[in-house]
Amino acid sequence: MKQSLTLTAFANKNVLITGTTGFVGKVVLEKLLRSVPTIGKIYLLIRGNSKNPTARKRFQNEIATSSIFDTLKASQGSRFDELCETRIHCVTGEVTEPLFGLSEKDFTDLAADIDIIINSAASVNFREALDQALTINTLCLKNIIELSRRAADCPVVQVSTCYVNGFNKGVMEEEIVNPAGERIERSERGYYEVEPLIARLLQDVEQVSAAAADDHSREKDLIDLGIKEANKYGWNDTYTFTKWMGEQLLMKELHGKTLTILRPSIVESTLQGPAPGWIEGVKVADAIILAYAREKVSLFPGKKNAVIDIIPADLVANSIILSATEALLDSGAHRIYQCCSSEANPIKIREVIGHVQQEAEHNYQAHDKLFYRKPKKPFVMIPGAVFHALMAISFHMLKWSSRLQGLFGRKASGRKLSNMETTMKLSKVFSFYTSPNYTFSNRRLQELSTRLGEYDQSEFPVNAGIYDWAHYLREVHVAGLNKYALRPKVVKMNPPAAKPRSRAA
Repeated sequence: MKQSLTLTAFANKNVLITGTTGFVGKVVLEKLLRSVPTIGKIYLLIRGNSKNPTARKRFQNEIATSSIFDTLKASQGSRFDELCETRIHCVTGEVTEPLFGLSEKDFTDLAADIDIIINSAASVNFREALDQALTINTLCLKNIIELSRRAADCPVVQVSTCYVNGFNKGVMEEEIVNPAGERIERSERGYYEVEPLIARLLQDVEQVSAAAADDHSREKDLIDLGIKEANKYGWNDTYTFTKWMGEQLLMKELHGKTLTILRPSIVESTLQGPAPGWIEGVKVADAIILAYAREKVSLFPGKKNAVIDIIPADLVANSIILSATEALLDSGAHRIYQCCSSEANPIKIREVIGHVQQEAEHNYQAHDKLFYRKPKKPFVMIPGAVFHALMAISFHMLKWSSRLQGLFGRKASGRKLSNMETTMKLSKVFSFYTSPNYTFSNRRLQELSTRLGEYDQSEFPVNAGIYDWAHYLREVHVAGLNKYALRPKVVKMNPPAAKPRSRAA
């Protein structure tokens, strides 16, 4: 076997991973099982649910059955089940509960048997209620911190997001992010003192909750509160705001310890491993692609000549693993890496649109779960101000003009209204990401990859410059979306006509 610092670093080391029921967590787990045979135990913290009350049951029924493991199952054969039984140790717990909901003894025993923590648990809902977003993206990190302390200050790898850069502009470096909005006190050590802000936000949550008439109103008001507070301090949404606060909390509490913050950009389907195009669910860019494919959206706000940052999930998993390698080999430092494409392999939004439209035009039949037919209209991106003006006028005319009702007919007009509502909902959530004002640098991540040597560069590639966008978007991503993320169209069958009953004589 060729020399690998990753295989050396992980040799007989035990790792705890959170978030393996999610997309990125599964890719990390699969890659460790497939490419790091030297690893010791892999602990998975998994919350039980009504169908699968224990972590082991949920792993067996929701994770091990995932198609991401098909390649590993093919190579391991009957040994796959044995590999899961011996290598993977499932812990039934909730990352947001004190001590993960474990007893004092079980938490201490867990800490005594781990060498590194990879935390990929998160709520990626951009419009999450503020209390929920704070709990999963910020406050639960206190449990990660406590576990690290009890585990002899073991390294922590925190999966964050490039979009903690918020409303800043320009080239975003791999460093602590300065808020683009109202002032937050900064420590001499560099991180921001977010605990007073968190305390005030929790008070606001209590006040809003107490004033709400019912649960529905409460959730809506807490979503609105989260967006308002995020915007005030320089972020687009509650997700990125609370992830940024989580970074600050970790940097303060783990000062002098080993911490790596790994920020991916927009994570999409795998480039190569374990299979090209593997994806789970509909991600950021896919929501718009799917709406276009189903002819619900043909107009969207954005900057068509701006660079959009998309990164395949396997490159993200590799970045996490290489970050963990460095943390195991060289302890005692704080590091920030960004896993992204806009520096090494920039692509403009209009180019992404062009590739998807080319596939829709010339190869839609090959993607029958994505395209039910060839879209009749092209996808057009226009500046946000123009978009909102057009939508306001069009929505008003469609809703209230009896002349247009007569021209299109009630059914056609209703369908247009529905499509406009879909467009507006998507634009409210995603227009920030289609109107980027910055690109992301990942020079430090590339330097890390180089330092770890040729074998690790080849086995755990992180360089976004290695692929061609036309190939990735058309032959890998769109195909993967169709194969892995979508279900076949349900064809409604008319019930057979009832046979006429014969009359009694």
